Amino acid sequence: MKDNTAPVHPGMTLLDTVAQFPATEDVFRSRDEQAGKCLLCTALFDTIAQVAQDNCLDLESLLTELNEAAGR
Repeated sequence: MKDNTAPVHPGMTLLDTVAQFPATEDVFRSRDEQAGKCLLCTALFDTIAQVAQDNCLDLESLLTELNEAAGR
């Protein structure tokens, strides 16, 4: 079930996410190897959902980790 109180949501861009919650940068960097590229270098203006889809990342686990890093 979707947590509507979560500060980080799938429609946010990577740039907006990292700007609002700097600790999320480490979460994105932890996915670079799986994606085969630097996500913050190549997909900064893409949404989290799009990045997950394009790079075969599990969206739910990514959002969970991002929200944990954001303090929620």
